[in-house]
Amino acid sequence: MTDTPLDRRSLLRLAGASAGTAVLAGSALADPARAAAATTFLHGVASGDPLPDGILLWTRLTPIPEAQPGSGIGPAAEVAWQVATDPDFAGIAASGTQQTGPTRDHTVKVEVSGLAPMTTYWYRFGYQGVWSPTGRTMTAPAPTAGVDRLRLGVVSCSNWEAGYFAAYRHLADRGDLNLVVHLGDYLYEYGTGEFDAGGSVVRAVRPVHEVLTLADYRIRHALYKTDPDLRALHAAVPWAITWDDHEVANDQWSDGAENHTPATEGSFAARLAAARQAYFEWMPVRTGPNGRIYRRLRFGRLAELSMLDLRTYRSEQSSGTGVDDPARTITGDDQMSWLKSGLATSTAQWKLVGNPVMIARLDVGALPSWLLGPLGALLGIPQNGLVLNADQWDGYNADRNELVDHLRANNTRDVVFLTGDIHTSWANELTTRSTGSQNPAAAEFVVPSVTSDNVDDFLNLPAGNALSRLGVSLIRSTNPHVRWTELDGHGYGVVEVTPQHCRMDWYHLTDRTRAASGSRWVAGWSVGSGSSRLRQENTPL
Repeated sequence: MTDTPLDRRSLLRLAGASAGTAVLAGSALADPARAAAATTFLHGVASGDPLPDGILLWTRLTPIPEAQPGSGIGPAAEVAWQVATDPDFAGIAASGTQQTGPTRDHTVKVEVSGLAPMTTYWYRFGYQGVWSPTGRTMTAPAPTAGVDRLRLGVVSCSNWEAGYFAAYRHLADRGDLNLVVHLGDYLYEYGTGEFDAGGSVVRAVRPVHEVLTLADYRIRHALYKTDPDLRALHAAVPWAITWDDHEVANDQWSDGAENHTPATEGSFAARLAAARQAYFEWMPVRTGPNGRIYRRLRFGRLAELSMLDLRTYRSEQSSGTGVDDPARTITGDDQMSWLKSGLATSTAQWKLVGNPVMIARLDVGALPSWLLGPLGALLGIPQNGLVLNADQWDGYNADRNELVDHLRANNTRDVVFLTGDIHTSWANELTTRSTGSQNPAAAEFVVPSVTSDNVDDFLNLPAGNALSRLGVSLIRSTNPHVRWTELDGHGYGVVEVTPQHCRMDWYHLTDRTRAASGSRWVAGWSVGSGSSRLRQENTPL
């Protein structure tokens, strides 16, 4: 196939102008017909997991006012769908109907195929003469296509009660994104006031109690999709999504969770099944056999994105020397084999990994523990240093070592981990005890939370306070592979991938508690082709 480079003009054609997004979103309330759409399709539209010839489309129908999420009320219904090459739907590329009803909470998911690669499409759903708001999406380039540039919005950890989703609005307004990557904690399971520093609740959740049942999880998902900025970003660009723990319960592992007490909350297996069912109903995500969500998306010869699931198969969290136990795993054997083989054999230049929890080491103390020699073993300190958060890859050193050793043994280059979970901003080089900080195997970019509390929130101090700055200094002094970190900001990342580099720019909100919050650029870091060394950028993209 002849190369078809994706230049800026083509990128803007694919992503569409931001003004167009605003018109499409705002027009839903411009006349009675569109007002009807806003109630019949109250939770918006979404697309996800783009392929060269297809896309996954999503909506939720409210056929009668009583058919509220989680109610189990309402008739079975047939929903029409259309995909067009223009926003006026003059050129219909694909169409059909989909059945829904109370057994699936009136959600609709359509797997559309037969589309052209690297093409922008518009889509909508219809019911009894009412059409939904229009969404815009795009297919991926053909696997062998030459691509000049790929831009991704990257987000994680969006706690409804902690603030507004202005980060989503800023991403929707950009108009230059090919994909949004959400790395988990799309929603939180807690009851109102249970997960906010100092008990501060900006806006209360529904249901007000901790979610446990299928109806609870459906209601919580539905609440999130009433947020206008979340709906706007879903309608503007396709997403690739994975889960972390809060989609079920805090610090989840394969057979339980820290925030689940069987004596008072019942079977964890039942809770997990309820959470997973609601997730699959409400999210534009493809699933494989047995509900598997680790998967890959390809963007021509430029990039391949591997989305991980680090909750379903992991061993229970440990502490002390238990984090070095080779029998414990964060990925599970099958997913680790899939990840290693995929990275080693990929024909794409850049191998991106959607990674829910931080993979870079985070050591504390005057020195990493392995420099203390036998004293480390006598004190029971894990090989990779005292662990601050055993819920991330630090709690599963054997898996991290196995993956890094595999990358080095196969000379696998241009691997970049895109990470969420930790609520703060980081640019890391991936090393282990055996590789040392002078020879990183990959790069890692960690995005801050959309709204969830971070260091200054827990300290109840202003952003940029002296204690946060001291924390940054201590982290950097004992972790030379951490090239940059910021512990207070909330916001999002924008990743640019070109044949020459992979770069993330960090943007922080001015005030997460304001729906109209602005954002500002705070840093940019990149890694060049063939290198895992990070370099600082001095101006925004």
